[in-house]
Amino acid sequence: MHIDHPPRIAIIGTGMIAAAHLRASRDAGGAVIGVLGSSPSRSASVAAEWNLDHGYADLTELIANAPDVVHICTPNATHVEYALSAIQTGMHIVVEKPIATTLPTARALVDAVTKAGVVATVPFVYRYHPLVREIRERRLRGDLGEVLLVHGSYLQDWLVSPDASTWRVDPTEGGQSRAFADIGSHWCDLAEFVSGERFTDVSATLSIAYPSRPRHSGASFMGATADTDRIPVTTEDIALANFGTARGIGASAVISQVSPGRKNRLWLEIDGSLGSAVFDQEQPESIWFGTERGATVLRRAEGSVAADQARLNRVPPGHPQGWPDAFAAFCADTYAAVRGESPEGLPTVLDGLRAVEIVDAVLCSAQAGDRQPIGDVANSGTGTVNAEWSDSAD
Repeated sequence: MHIDHPPRIAIIGTGMIAAAHLRASRDAGGAVIGVLGSSPSRSASVAAEWNLDHGYADLTELIANAPDVVHICTPNATHVEYALSAIQTGMHIVVEKPIATTLPTARALVDAVTKAGVVATVPFVYRYHPLVREIRERRLRGDLGEVLLVHGSYLQDWLVSPDASTWRVDPTEGGQSRAFADIGSHWCDLAEFVSGERFTDVSATLSIAYPSRPRHSGASFMGATADTDRIPVTTEDIALANFGTARGIGASAVISQVSPGRKNRLWLEIDGSLGSAVFDQEQPESIWFGTERGATVLRRAEGSVAADQARLNRVPPGHPQGWPDAFAAFCADTYAAVRGESPEGLPTVLDGLRAVEIVDAVLCSAQAGDRQPIGDVANSGTGTVNAEWSDSAD
């Protein structure tokens, strides 16, 4: 199933994240051939806007066009259906997180990917900031000593207004978790990837800022909607999570989509016996290292750099790299895997499943009011499973 030509890419979805996939795919050498939207007219309109040859009328037409890789960038509840349709025809996939809205369905998707033998990746793109790899390599070579504590936050403000809304608020489209599944999953993936610690259990609390929001989407990073038709909110705006790890150390995260002034502030700190390291996604061109003797700030591409940082550095120091560059690097590694290579640190559906396991445990803990294991089959599922999704996993 490996290819030896520039991958032909089809994108399912037409929203903000789909446009990001378009740019990143093109930047990574993908030949984007078509898009599938919510209707034939929407597909045609976006295909014209994006200068694509095909605006697919439906999924059948997309599959008949035989792309090499399908990027799935649709509301969460549709990910599994589209992913299964693609992999069953031998296509490789990039599927947005969460890969599924329930743990059983996520496991079923991973099983299907394994049987199909295709490449299936998940855009945990924060792994692809060069300085993230710098911290990871320094931790691996022992510069931080023994990891003692992992902590941080992921804060946004795009839902701080009570009149802001999005399809993610509706659990039938977004799943039973909102803030944690949407951005907490990114923090957990980055924390485990960089620190090497594996979360084994969690104690979590969730809270909702406003009891209702407008029924229709608005204010998705743009300002509040004037819609007066409101629906009850059942998915969290804020999550506080305290994790245990396999080595018995502590880890904690504060997750919020209602923190004014914080646009996309993913903060990760790893404190070790010899030193600490901090990455702040809103300031991705520098990282902070601390020791008992003082602190230093390291800027990207300066001095002697880790091999994995060097691989991901695209421009000289002083020419800022950011999230679009990280996204493109993720796509480039995905397409390298499609060619048969094995890029370092490429997040796959196994990492996507891991994220769903953590989200499930967070929901279970918040509902039960106690500490819950992560990924334990006997005790998982009560936070997210519902009849429709259980049936769809068959």
